[in-house]
Amino acid sequence: MFGGGGLNPRKMKQMMKQMGIDVDELDADRVVIETPDDDLVFEAPQVTRMDAQGQQTYQIVGEAEAVADAGLDGAAAAVEGDADESSSDDTASETDAIPEADVSLVADRAGVPESTARETLEAHDGDLAAAIAELE
Repeated sequence: MFGGGGLNPRKMKQMMKQMGIDVDELDADRVVIETPDDDLVFEAPQVTRMDAQGQQTYQIVGEAEAVADAGLDGAAAAVEGDADESSSDDTASETDAIPEADVSLVADRAGVPESTARETLEAHDGDLAAAIAELE
């Protein structure tokens, strides 16, 4: 489009700024793309956001790992790890009902206390997406 090959990156930024295109690098630790068949997980990706005429476009650069589709439950488990496996027998039935990882995920995403996140998850029978949607 611009003849690209020998264009100075500084000159390219200047041209994009003149055209009203703003480019920002995002500090992302992980990106998950959910598809109907599986999830694509990018660990330590390079993420660039381009804002042109009010529309935002994201570019993700990195290696994707295909993970069997587990919805938000799988993302929560992958984010939080297996820390809940060492819980005692007294709390096992409560942990099985609503895992701490799910409560933490909902609380973080919705910006609410964990007690509110737990109540909302219980009201939605552990459905993470419904709980987050209600709290946002």
